[in-house]
Amino acid sequence: MDMNKIAQMSCNPAIGGIAKGQIVREVDALGGQTGIVTDRCSLQFRMLNLSKGPAVWSPRSQCDRAKFIWTWREILENTPNLNIWQDQVRSLIVENQVVRGVKTFYGAEFRATCVIITAGTFLNGLMHIGRVKIPGGRCAEAASLELTESITQHGIRAGRMKTGTPVRIDKRSVDFSLMEMQDGDHDFHKFSYLPTEHTAVSSRNNLPCWICYTNTAVHDVLRSGFADSPLYNGQIQSIGPRYCPSIETKLHTFPDRDEHMLFLEPEGENTNEMYLNGFSSSLPMDIQLSALRQIPAFRNLEIYRPGYAIEYDYFDPTQLTHSLESKVVKNLFMAGQVNGTTGYEEAAGQGIIAGINAAINCSIAQPSSSVGGDSVATLNNGLPFTLGRNEAYIGVLIDDLVTKGVDEPYRMFTSRAEYRILLRQDDADMRLTERSYQLGLASQERYDLMVSKKEKRDAIIDFVSNFSLKPSLINPTLEALGTTPLRQGCKLEELLGRPQININNIAPHIDTFRKELNRILANDPRREEIIEAAEILIKYKGYIYREQQMAEKMIRLENIKIQGKFDYPNMTQISIEARQKLQAIQPVTLAQASRIPGVSPSDINIMLVLMGR
Repeated sequence: MDMNKIAQMSCNPAIGGIAKGQIVREVDALGGQTGIVTDRCSLQFRMLNLSKGPAVWSPRSQCDRAKFIWTWREILENTPNLNIWQDQVRSLIVENQVVRGVKTFYGAEFRATCVIITAGTFLNGLMHIGRVKIPGGRCAEAASLELTESITQHGIRAGRMKTGTPVRIDKRSVDFSLMEMQDGDHDFHKFSYLPTEHTAVSSRNNLPCWICYTNTAVHDVLRSGFADSPLYNGQIQSIGPRYCPSIETKLHTFPDRDEHMLFLEPEGENTNEMYLNGFSSSLPMDIQLSALRQIPAFRNLEIYRPGYAIEYDYFDPTQLTHSLESKVVKNLFMAGQVNGTTGYEEAAGQGIIAGINAAINCSIAQPSSSVGGDSVATLNNGLPFTLGRNEAYIGVLIDDLVTKGVDEPYRMFTSRAEYRILLRQDDADMRLTERSYQLGLASQERYDLMVSKKEKRDAIIDFVSNFSLKPSLINPTLEALGTTPLRQGCKLEELLGRPQININNIAPHIDTFRKELNRILANDPRREEIIEAAEILIKYKGYIYREQQMAEKMIRLENIKIQGKFDYPNMTQISIEARQKLQAIQPVTLAQASRIPGVSPSDINIMLVLMGR
């Protein structure tokens, strides 16, 4: 709708976080741009959860909001065969339940083999600040009208959801001496697997974030405005995100808490605007400002604009296939908040899958055509490109959406994945780059980098699994590192299993190992990245093996196709709820059926018996 707002970060100017960072690394491993752009625009990078196991390590980067927009726009404007048109879509063109294109408010008509809807919070968007209601997709931007109705008339179900954003603060009015500084990391970690010459990550500014807390005086002021809160006076009927609650929801949910932590984060390198993470609100703006001025660091606070809530339309994701194509209208794809999710990262993960599958459908429909002079071959042998729950957080996300549906804005967490030890942020390239390369999406350079990294990682693992140590030579080092000396010889791999020991602190004391590391990693700028990847596989070998075994058992159920094989309404052997859910969702495999809420393990066993399995 506005080319100057391409890639506008509607809420927090940050990418990543718990499980979200893993999704961004998966998008990067598939050949997407999000990780590259984030590294280029990073103001501060942190690896979250380092005190826990690597299954939940999660990268997060604070970004320069303005730079993020223009970096993305530069990439898009220079992408071959990609055209950009500034306008607003009024309706879909649908013929015989097959999408054929879109019509716009300018009167333009675009014919297309596939259409992807990625409308964010704009569909009939309505912003709330106290009792004030303003139509809009986000602050200072108009809502998208009529499009929802043009979609639902074809049998696609819609609903309403709500999200919100906090006040924006002028940093010149903040007393930072009364806040706790939170610095970023200063190590090798970043988002993209590509070298730094692609991402210019070395120019990161490492601006600090700041921490402060609400207090009882803040809470008293906030409560005084509850009568005018659209969340509690009936003005907002839709459901908001459980895991990113407004400050007024926090007061209701945790009435005994005297304080809540707030994070003050920079919006850019050259702006005084700052984002107050943890203070999302739709209370009247005078209440928001008065409450914040009860915090010592904010006693002279000035703001750029208040926080607000926004309601918007979404579409029932159980009406989508795992390729994110509509089950109702062929060649219509949906991705992002229109599927009931929240967050840039979840949207990016859906977007790349929808884009890949739309391209596959186009290659089937027009096998002999050409685009920009390039012949279009049938992609992926014409089969949908999907990711399993054991392959990617993107796979978990999409399977949850299309199998379980949503009753609140969906946010990804590591706890949603059964196989999170297999879905670590460090190995997304090993899981996904080869598959993307076979599609022609990941570049040759990206593929070669992955192969090289894997060879070097495995060479390190092979050496430590075969290299023996004698107690008399290594015990003084073990004692100095605070771990128990050996009573008998062992392999170096066994020693690296100890929490006090890692490759970097033991290698200087084992000359042969140090020389082998230097030989394997000679002149490779990814030295620390490769060492970390090898060390995780060494230390967590048993856990990883056990989870792989569990995943393989589930894959056997994934291979049992059931679509079209059961007359669910008449299956009296299973519960009524299971029949209704199975009939509504029409799962493709038995594994997908097992994940539908209301379908019990006994129902799955009965279905296996009925299939003669």
